[in-house]
Amino acid sequence: MTPAPPTLPEALARLHAAAFTTPRPWSAPEFASLLAERSTVFCGGEAGFALGRVVAGEAELLTIAVARDLRRAGRGQTLLAEFEALAAAKGAAEIFLEVAEDNAPARALYARMGYRGAGRRAGYYRRPDGRPLDALVLRKSFASG
Repeated sequence: MTPAPPTLPEALARLHAAAFTTPRPWSAPEFASLLAERSTVFCGGEAGFALGRVVAGEAELLTIAVARDLRRAGRGQTLLAEFEALAAAKGAAEIFLEVAEDNAPARALYARMGYRGAGRRAGYYRRPDGRPLDALVLRKSFASG
């Protein structure tokens, strides 16, 4: 008998686990819970996705992941632009995110897309060996002027 194809939360959890060790990968139940929230903004699918939420005019990008064999081809930038458009359509005037200080590819993507530093969260993440890792808080505003 052929196994059932993975559900969307299962597929997202697999991709997330392949993309991240820091921060820790999210589980299928965590993805299912987030996807069920009305405030959630999601775009993409099993090969790459962006997920966040919009509350009170602010968006938060919670995570973005691209399949390893599809990286370095502009997919992350496309997903981020799509996420921004969906968030703006839900009333977001600005977007915040946290990124691990040592995640150079993600930091480069965010800089290209106009995100700027807004703060630092000391020891926000834990590496697999338990050592702390700072998160950089980045912000992008859609407000004119």
